[in-house]
Amino acid sequence: MGGGLGGLTAALALARNGFETHVFEQASELREVGAGITLSPNATKVLRALGLEEELKTRGFESDAIVGRDWTTARPLFRVPLKGSSDSRFGAAHVDIHRADLLDILAAAVRSESRIHLATRCVAVSSSDHRASLTLQDGKREEFDLVVGCDGIHSSVRAALHGFDTPRFTGNMCWRALIPVERLPPEHIPADVTIWTGPGGHIVTFHIRGGALVNLVAVREVTHWVEESWSTKAGTHELVAAYPGVHNDLRILLERTDHCFKWGLFDRDPLKIWSAGRITLLGDAAHPMLPFLGQGAAMAMEDAYILAGELARSPDHVAAALEAYEAERVPRTEQVQLAVRRQGRIFHLTSPMAWLSRLFRNWTGTFDVGKPADLKTDWLYAYDPTRRRASTRWGGIRQCHWIEHQRAAM
Repeated sequence: MGGGLGGLTAALALARNGFETHVFEQASELREVGAGITLSPNATKVLRALGLEEELKTRGFESDAIVGRDWTTARPLFRVPLKGSSDSRFGAAHVDIHRADLLDILAAAVRSESRIHLATRCVAVSSSDHRASLTLQDGKREEFDLVVGCDGIHSSVRAALHGFDTPRFTGNMCWRALIPVERLPPEHIPADVTIWTGPGGHIVTFHIRGGALVNLVAVREVTHWVEESWSTKAGTHELVAAYPGVHNDLRILLERTDHCFKWGLFDRDPLKIWSAGRITLLGDAAHPMLPFLGQGAAMAMEDAYILAGELARSPDHVAAALEAYEAERVPRTEQVQLAVRRQGRIFHLTSPMAWLSRLFRNWTGTFDVGKPADLKTDWLYAYDPTRRRASTRWGGIRQCHWIEHQRAAM
């Protein structure tokens, strides 16, 4: 897998503020997992500020609404308008896009303004009063004014700063698949982000690539776990067997999957301190996000833009810039991490009484689908990281470095 979305966003944001930036990536090429991603308005605002919104919308897909459905009956649980409404309500659009397409957009912009070092693995980092250094696998030592670890949930930079700890398995397995629309009955999947919910699991579907592909993400609570990976293949029969009793519309979708992959979902508690000396963290290295609100990439992009802004504001005072970065980002990301965990419990509703209550409201029509009680996200989407502070040009800091250690490619 190639360089991460958060690290590339950070490199671009710093470059746009005049910093010399270097991205070090252990893979031999920049490429992303073959799956879709939803960018909520808070992330779209970052790409707008970086001049990439038009290309994002050209290559992405804007769904009409977020729709919740009971996976047994297919009856609606809630409906939240998106297309058009999202711009007026939150200041930017929700955009569904293939992760590889988003990576291409970012990588093309970064290559024109930064240096990307491929097939380069960092094995150690350290910091002094005036410089930060990293040691590469070949023994070469590089020095920079700042090192930013964007190396994911198994971050070696995080371990260097805070000590090693093992991520916690959440008891959730996730399957991901892309389904060409021609494999489905005509108009089988509406132009919505659909969240099918049931006891102990949920399934999300949406279109990407102009509606040519349906992205499917299926989460199920399980009693065992497998190694966290994007590359563990799974058979269609396994996916179908994990969701017995679902509505026929959903079962058709599951049965039409072809290449399906699975991985375990892991979590860590929020960190209170991200930085030490001239080294800091960004994205999942600082605050791994479960996928229940689709905020993993969004939080990393927010981090990136705020970090660039604070460094541009205080270019001669790295410590002050990192302190301001953490003061802005730690409360925000902690709030989102905890909200994501709550949303997972809402989606899965393992309590028999809670599930029967929802089912009763659904059947009797007492659940107002115009008021999405389960999706209270105005505070999340309305946030605009690009309007926090006015950016100033750089002065003293000359070089920044992003470490991109990603999981194995499919």
